[in-house]
Amino acid sequence: MPLAALIFDVDGTLAETEEVHRQAFNKIFEEYGFDWHWSWEKYSQLLKVTGGVERITHFLRTDHGGVFSDEWIATQVPEMHRAKTARYGDLLAAGGVTLRPGVERLCKEARDQGVTLAIATTTSTANVAALIDHSADAVAMDWFAAVGAGNIVNHKKPAPDIYQWTLDQLAIPASDCVALEDSLNGLMSATAAGLATVVTYSSYTKGQDFTGSLAVADTFGDPGTPATFLSGDHAGKDWIDLDLIRAWHAAR
Repeated sequence: MPLAALIFDVDGTLAETEEVHRQAFNKIFEEYGFDWHWSWEKYSQLLKVTGGVERITHFLRTDHGGVFSDEWIATQVPEMHRAKTARYGDLLAAGGVTLRPGVERLCKEARDQGVTLAIATTTSTANVAALIDHSADAVAMDWFAAVGAGNIVNHKKPAPDIYQWTLDQLAIPASDCVALEDSLNGLMSATAAGLATVVTYSSYTKGQDFTGSLAVADTFGDPGTPATFLSGDHAGKDWIDLDLIRAWHAAR
């Protein structure tokens, strides 16, 4: 069947946002009076846990075991995470975050050629909107036919739930779609939902094992900013375009 939809992950795929998330977490910890500071290395480890509330909870139970009661965690961590989400939006509004090379171009190609766009992510809808609104004038939220985000499903990536939810909203079979991811957790989630997946790894996911993906590159690339391909037959092209994704999808 022909390619009908592209389903984008957000953090690390649409933009290199994880560093902004890290800064937002650290600012909120400070505002709440805690001396916690997640270094780049620490945050890289914590990214194995998907979801902000889950990430903080994991950190408290592993690094501060027994200090905070389950009741405190259940009430205070979601509140802390809401504050972090607001601070993340403030940081994006201040500028400095752009869509990764090739994202805007690929979205335009899909729209021009009648290929549906969607999002499947563990971050919140507010975070997705903040990123789109503040990173590129040429891409809009209403370009995406479905936005699977936040706590819509019970189990976050690497579980397939968010992709299955998004596919249900699109009413398009998984076999007619390609997922665009940056991480092993994302690849596992998409694969478990039956989706072929293209990986453009981010600064936090470089070096992860992406076996089973259609192709792996450092970015989608653009004219003047070529992609570096680690796997996948890129037919001599310097960037990933819709025709190349179609070829990978058909060969699958």
